[in-house]
Amino acid sequence: MEVDDPAETVPAPVGDHQTLLTEPSPAPDNQQTQPIEPVPAPVDNQAHPTEPVPPPVYDLTQPTESVSAPNDYHQTRPAEPALAPVDTRTTEPGPPTNPDVPPPKKRRRRRKQFPEMIPSAAVNGLRLIRPHLLPAENSPDDIGDDPSLSKNHRRRRKITDLAKEVDVEALIAISVGFPVDSLTEEEIEANVVSKIGGAEQSNYIVVRNHILARWRSNVAVWLTRDHALESIRAEHRSLVNSAYTFLLHHGYINFGLAPAIREAKLSSLLDGSPKANVIIVGAGLAGLVAARQLVFLGFKVVVLEGRTRPGGRVRTKRMMAGDSGDVVAAADLGGSVLTGINGNPLGVLARQLGFPLHKVRDVCPLYLPNGRTVNSDSDSRIEVSFNKLLDRVCKLRQTMMEEVKSVDVSLGTALEAFRQVYGVAEDSEERMLLDWHLANLEYANATLMSNLSMAFWDQDDPYEMGGDHCFIPGGNERFIRALAEDLPIFYDRTVESIRYGVDGVLVYAGGQEYRGDMVLCTVPLGVLKKEKIEFVPELPQRKKDAIGRLGFGLLNKVAILFPYDFWGGEIDTFGHLTDDSSMRGEFFLFYSYSSVSGGPLLVALVAGEAAIKFEQMSPVDAVGQVLTILKGIFSPKGIAVPDPLQAVCTRWGQDHFTYGSYSYVAIGASGDDYDILAESVGNGKVFFAGEATNKQYPATMHGAFLSGMREAANMLRVAERRIVVPAEKSQCVFEHYNDVDSLFETPDLKFGSFSVLYDPRTSDLETNSLLKVEFKGDKSDSGRLRLYGLIPRKQVIELSEQNGDIKRMQMLNCDFRVKLVGRNNLGSEEESLMTCIRSGRSRLSGESQFDSSGK
Repeated sequence: MEVDDPAETVPAPVGDHQTLLTEPSPAPDNQQTQPIEPVPAPVDNQAHPTEPVPPPVYDLTQPTESVSAPNDYHQTRPAEPALAPVDTRTTEPGPPTNPDVPPPKKRRRRRKQFPEMIPSAAVNGLRLIRPHLLPAENSPDDIGDDPSLSKNHRRRRKITDLAKEVDVEALIAISVGFPVDSLTEEEIEANVVSKIGGAEQSNYIVVRNHILARWRSNVAVWLTRDHALESIRAEHRSLVNSAYTFLLHHGYINFGLAPAIREAKLSSLLDGSPKANVIIVGAGLAGLVAARQLVFLGFKVVVLEGRTRPGGRVRTKRMMAGDSGDVVAAADLGGSVLTGINGNPLGVLARQLGFPLHKVRDVCPLYLPNGRTVNSDSDSRIEVSFNKLLDRVCKLRQTMMEEVKSVDVSLGTALEAFRQVYGVAEDSEERMLLDWHLANLEYANATLMSNLSMAFWDQDDPYEMGGDHCFIPGGNERFIRALAEDLPIFYDRTVESIRYGVDGVLVYAGGQEYRGDMVLCTVPLGVLKKEKIEFVPELPQRKKDAIGRLGFGLLNKVAILFPYDFWGGEIDTFGHLTDDSSMRGEFFLFYSYSSVSGGPLLVALVAGEAAIKFEQMSPVDAVGQVLTILKGIFSPKGIAVPDPLQAVCTRWGQDHFTYGSYSYVAIGASGDDYDILAESVGNGKVFFAGEATNKQYPATMHGAFLSGMREAANMLRVAERRIVVPAEKSQCVFEHYNDVDSLFETPDLKFGSFSVLYDPRTSDLETNSLLKVEFKGDKSDSGRLRLYGLIPRKQVIELSEQNGDIKRMQMLNCDFRVKLVGRNNLGSEEESLMTCIRSGRSRLSGESQFDSSGK
């Protein structure tokens, strides 16, 4: 057994909803409508992969019909059940049970209120021109023999069909996160229209939705500006240019890893010099996505990663066992589920890379501590009661929102109060059932119910992406490997300090110094809370307050590889109840990953208070408890539980690169704190990305992905608007660092990678000198190792007589015991010596000028 470094688990929580909207592609006359579904390959228009499918043509003259969006529903089901086989049939078998026991019941979906889609007719300017006539429109069978009916009939068909197309494209835009009849803040900042509101904005929205939907119909190709212009009249070229540029720069179109996309982006790198030099801290999803987009946008990028691998909280562990290593499985120890596939950028990547997606089924039988299956009537009754308790809390806060904002309480306190008032779950079995649902909610938020804000714990619900929840066979590290390919990533570079001023940024990592124009910090919220990175100047108080208010929770897993699948390959998930309320999250939910991991793998979740205590439990004890639970469930059925072949336990709270799993809205916090955390500081020098900077999609992999795209666009905007500050007004906080470099430009002695500055006040061989050792990184000129130390002049001479830097370093460390440090760790003695060197050189410079004047 082993303890592995953890990764962010991105759940589809008990309260997660699945919208009923799909993401269909526009249906031009030569292509059938294709929903944006998780398929291994692009749709059937790939015969010509370099040419997008001709779209319908839009006008701004004729009114359209409207289609209202259906309501959304909340689904109370486990977040990460293991996946069904490749064919996502809706069969719902459970584990082997007694004939007398009723089959497991499908989890009920709790209704979730969403703003209805504004009918397209209500938006000014949604019109259609030059529509492609469908073949049926010219059919005599449809129009009859009366010529007078033909023209009117065709006109009605054109208006109706194309109006529906506009609505379909609006639904696609909604699934990606765009509002129905207004602009996003990003669009407003980008000045996509000359005036907010009015006909121009309405027309822009239609054009934007059309371009977006057109690329989504075939994500394997590069959609050019000319292709986007084909279906819009020439007088609206400016709207097309505006929408196309916005969607391209913000990563809504032409992103990803399809060959045509890669080729088009590679060709763009040949144009012009870099816009700016960017240092990215962290090679997780946000950092990798931002790096790829920034390179495409014309920036020079370097990524610093403290681990020896990319991915951050996305971590796939390859488990192998058996006499010849023939039992293999891939376990996602961190982020593992695509929570809603409609509009999800990871779904786009899966299509481009040919990764099949496996739909998560929502059947979850529950078992009592004695191994018996929970009575279906009790299960249904408590589930309904649990959802009603949540509904009552929601109604309460709606009636007293202003009071709740000023005096927030925990969600757990509110639920317990209503439970007592309405007498819910008063007997022991019902209480265990209710505790299971509470544990599932604690899993969804990675924290205890007592920590969640009653007012804003579910503030992101209206934005959640619709569609099926899916898994990637083989693990999400397949995404990471593809995204990290060809990027300049420096591993084992733990960032200690970020210094910023009007002249740029300095980042210190692993004893090295990196200079750039901007820095993007993508470290988890847990690292910011621990203040493991020094910011100079300090972060604004507003941002520090937001970091303090938001919560960063914990979820752990135990992944166990067995010699064979004894629980039944068809089952996705099953739950286990406990009579100890304080430990309700301990191994409360099991996922079967057999159909997606490549081997007979079970994963047990540990949430809530149990997740905290789990960090101190030995792996042997943890696996032993899991086996005891499994034997209690399956042994009464006559099914033997074999000894495990391998087990892995996560410890996310002890991981120094995360200090937890993912963010949540704590008491006193709100969704606004995510936005504050996303704000840049230092007048466009320091930017922030990651799931905890995404108000709409926190605690998700796609939230991290989208935040990286967002910040790449923000950095582009700043770079294009930058005003050069006159040198005499520059007050960079690290000017004196440049001064040190200037001192070593003319060293008193240089040999190999060693440079020496002597004390100008004396020639005594016992006097200390300032030594600098500099090595070039082997991946990029920006990766330079500069270390400094004090050494007597006598030892300098001995050092210079050695052959090669390796021998010199051995002598320096082993014989002379000289301690080398980074520039920001130099002590007062070193600073004093540098002051003397500066003074001596200034005096000599003055004397030289005096002599040259002839006076």
